[in-house]
Amino acid sequence: MAHKHKSQKPVGRHERRSAAWGKRASLFLLLAVGMLGVPQLNAAAGARSRIASELSGLLAKAHQGSAQGQTVRVIVQYQQVPTAAHYTAMNGRGGRLQVKLHLIQGAAFTIPVSALPSLEADPQIASVTIDHPLKGMDDYTDAAMNVSAAVNSSYNGSGVGVAVIDSGINDNHADLWDSTESHSRVVYHQDFTGTSVYNSGGHLVYDLYGHGTHVAGIIGGNGYKSGGRYAGVAPNVSLVDLRVLDVNGSGSDSMVIAAIQQAIALKNTYNIKVINLSLGRGISVGYAQDPLCQAAEAAWKAGIVVVAAAGNFGRVSVSGSSGYGTVAAPGNDPLVLTVGAMKSMGTYPRTDDQIASYSSKGPTTYDFVVKPDVVAPGNMVVSLDSHWSTLEGEYPGNLVAGNYSNHDYFILSGTSMATPAVVGGVALMLEQDPTLTPDQVKARLMKTAYKTFPTSSTATDPTTGQTYTSYYDLFTVGAGYLDMAAALANTDKAPATVGSALSPSAAYNSSTGAVTLSNGNSSVNPSSVVWGSSVVWGSSVVWGSNVAGSSVVWGSSVVWGSSATSGFSVVWGASSNVAGSSVVWGSSLLGGNGAFSSTSGER
Repeated sequence: MAHKHKSQKPVGRHERRSAAWGKRASLFLLLAVGMLGVPQLNAAAGARSRIASELSGLLAKAHQGSAQGQTVRVIVQYQQVPTAAHYTAMNGRGGRLQVKLHLIQGAAFTIPVSALPSLEADPQIASVTIDHPLKGMDDYTDAAMNVSAAVNSSYNGSGVGVAVIDSGINDNHADLWDSTESHSRVVYHQDFTGTSVYNSGGHLVYDLYGHGTHVAGIIGGNGYKSGGRYAGVAPNVSLVDLRVLDVNGSGSDSMVIAAIQQAIALKNTYNIKVINLSLGRGISVGYAQDPLCQAAEAAWKAGIVVVAAAGNFGRVSVSGSSGYGTVAAPGNDPLVLTVGAMKSMGTYPRTDDQIASYSSKGPTTYDFVVKPDVVAPGNMVVSLDSHWSTLEGEYPGNLVAGNYSNHDYFILSGTSMATPAVVGGVALMLEQDPTLTPDQVKARLMKTAYKTFPTSSTATDPTTGQTYTSYYDLFTVGAGYLDMAAALANTDKAPATVGSALSPSAAYNSSTGAVTLSNGNSSVNPSSVVWGSSVVWGSSVVWGSNVAGSSVVWGSSVVWGSSATSGFSVVWGASSNVAGSSVVWGSSLLGGNGAFSSTSGER
């Protein structure tokens, strides 16, 4: 279902001023779907198998003839954009087409497990991966991010289109109307879940879960129902609603890929400059083999800034790993701009702000990419409520009254909330200078980020009483805390080419015990990378003297203690394999269904 939307409402009084979020709450989202344990890809004779290793168990059953009646939903990528002949061949194998994904030369199918050997032998097929399930990652933001500088310069996101790929946007909320108060700034809706619901009046309910509306408000709410108190970062952006999460906040890789594909198709129609991905899932393969990451890269190459949540797994400590190696996909991709979450501490000055202990930390699984790229306010954020949504029903204590009703605003926490704060900031930058490429936006945000942090901080979960210690290295806070005043005042430009601001990779030297940064990867000339050997500005500027140093990330005295060698090996592994999905995302760790449950916010 897709349609343009121009709802109308009576003209009334309108007032807006700068954003001010951050009342206390009793919820932070720890949402992601776990993955069964999978080994690292092990290609025979140097050639990678067409069937991803995560399907190896099912493939073995198929070869043994013990998979009768079993089906699996997969994403099949071909050597070319699939044609009718490819779909006919898949149908002949018992496959059922779910969605065409020509963006990545593929499609999603439900297939009999017994068909896997024939797919493995088909030379027209490049890869077969699981169509993974995924979920959303769930008035001090203004002060922390220096958004007032944009307001004082009259920047508000006008003319910039933002695609929100989430659970939908309830555009009946008055904070999403335009300046005339007669039309919604949600200019387009499309549902990829196939679970649309209509209310008693026959109108489509756009956000059944409540997550996407909250995200949209952080990006572009105008604060109408709060007299401007809970306005978003870019309160005049146009919003494109691409719904991929259902009433329970669940979706799949193929839904997100299809939505990204549509965002690219609509780019010129709605001037889509940014995509918000406040969702994610565990990592089962390197980013170069992950179709979700490939789709995000395609959008980036099409000129759209892709901003993704780092994940909410920073408290997961396996054998003393202290939450390192837990960044979720597609935030693990080195092209995209990946965001971690900070806490405002209930004060306006950012000098006392702290990292949220649940914010996921790098390096990334398999590829050792340094993530997150930046951090932004994400804890206990007040934004738009979607009335009668699942989240509102589950957490009525998180409702915050506006000027009109008790169902105007809602509090959520997580990297899901930090991500749209950055997206709003990107919209302001692109309003100021529409010529900036995604790499130039990313590099400037990283260079200008606020880099003064303490060595460490502690946080206590008010429900369990457990205390967590966080260290402010670049795997935790990236290049620093988003600073919009500095970003808008800066005029430096990194090279416009795709990949000029790739997130660097980390390398562990087992003989010296040191972890250092590399200058990009084999596909990008190191000299073109912002922090490479021929840098636009030095690594000390990008990362800052207070963010884990420059060349050496840490040595033998690692963050989790030199004695905790088991924790170090979990992240780096004897075979250079960061915490595999069997360790971090295993069902035994996350519960029977592999999903994190919601819990209270932290102190």
